[in-house]
Formats: sequence, structure tokens, C-alpha cells
Amino acid sequence: MSKDDKTPAPADGALWTDLRRLTAARIGLPRSGASLSTAPLLAFQLAHAQARDAVHAELDAPRLASDLAPLGLPVLTVSSAAADKSTYLMRPDLGRRLTPESEHTLAAAGQASPYDVVFVVSDGLSARAVQSHAAPVFSATLKILRRDGWRPAPLVIVERGRVAIGDAVASALCATCVVVLIGERPGLSAPDSMGAYLTCKPGTLTSDADRNCVSNIRPDGIGYADAAYKIAHLLTAMRRFGISGVSLKDASDRLQIGSN
Repeated sequence: MSKDDKTPAPADGALWTDLRRLTAARIGLPRSGASLSTAPLLAFQLAHAQARDAVHAELDAPRLASDLAPLGLPVLTVSSAAADKSTYLMRPDLGRRLTPESEHTLAAAGQASPYDVVFVVSDGLSARAVQSHAAPVFSATLKILRRDGWRPAPLVIVERGRVAIGDAVASALCATCVVVLIGERPGLSAPDSMGAYLTCKPGTLTSDADRNCVSNIRPDGIGYADAAYKIAHLLTAMRRFGISGVSLKDASDRLQIGSN
């Protein structure tokens, strides 16, 4: 405090209370001796239970398809090669592959027309995330893409899918780009965070370095409108340059700042 500043410094307790209003992180927690006080300890245990529940929850694919149907695109529901949630969690490789029946379904739909982009929605590690956030994000993004003349493929819901399953979906539908909306690994402050993974010209040799990601999509993270803007901006850059991943930098934040 300077000589001219007559405002008293806040007590430690008041300072931590003010800081906790700005973040969901667990900072300055009250203690009882060497242990946490009862209230923050119970809150931690609740958050841990919610994260575990999010990982094991099953996707309600029919309800999600119903939520997405009003957006005006056909909705296809397919499955990965992981037959159940337990297998899915223990065998990530199966979550990256489609069943033969799913490949046939998508191949039939891919004969209709060449597509610029296909959106894939999958539960990932938080079905709750896509159940809540996929429809509003896709709706906002689709408005931008339709205005700019994009040809979107039918929307594809994949049960028990990993990020890379979008490559197989795009190949089956002959789509140039793919956007995978997927539940991210739950944290102790966010069991419902959704990510969007974008890839240009995906194929069997595509790696994670070939993808762009918009992470932490949720009302308390990156909001729906901002996520849609970022996704549309990245797709536009992919269409222009024919690349994605580490070779393509996301300049959408600078564009948003410049427009304000």
C-alpha cells in the first residue's frame, strides 16, 4: 500500500473469497489442522463422483437425434466397433473404427452428393457434454456455413466413438472436412465439457497433429456463439488452404478483437 493509499489491505480470508469468485479452481480452501474443512472436502468428493458418472454414462442417441432433427439435415446413427461401454473404455482402438454395418449405412448415404463437411457427434468421455451442448453449437455453426454456401453431409451420431472415428465417417461419406463434437475427459470442475476436432482431408494416415481443436465448449467455458464462430473460421481457412492441424493457425480471436 502506498503512502497516499488509505484503503486498508483485505484480510487473507476476504482476499481468497474475492479470488474464488473469479475461478472454478480450488484455491485458498479453508483447513482444519492438516486437513481440508468438511465443506470443501465434501464438494471435492461430489465433483469426483460427477466426473466418474460422466465417463460411465451412456449416450441417449434417440433423444439427441430428436434434438438435432429440426436443424434440417438428415441424422444418421451408427456405432463404433466397441460393443459396450466397458469395452470402449478399455479398448480405445475399437472406438476409432466403425462396425461393418455402420460403414455400409454411411457408404450408401455418401453416394448422394459430394460434401464439403460432415459433423460427427459422439459421446467420448462425457455423454452429458454432447447431450447438452452439441445441438446449440451445431445450430449456430450451420447458420454460418449455409450463408457461405457450404454443402454439409447428413449429421452423424456415433455411439462410443473416439475422435479419430470422424476420419472413417468422412471417408465413407466422401466429405472434404470433418468436425467431431465429442465429450472431453471430465475434470473436477467441469464434467460436461465438449470439444470440437476439425480435420481437412482426413484418411487412414491422419494423425492428431493434423487436427485443430476448440476445447472447453460449455456455458462456463467457450460459449456456443464463440465456439461456432471459431469452428466456421477454421473450416473456411481449411477450404482456402487445404490444410489443417499444426500447419493451420487459429486467428479467430484476433478477428473478434478487431471487430469490436
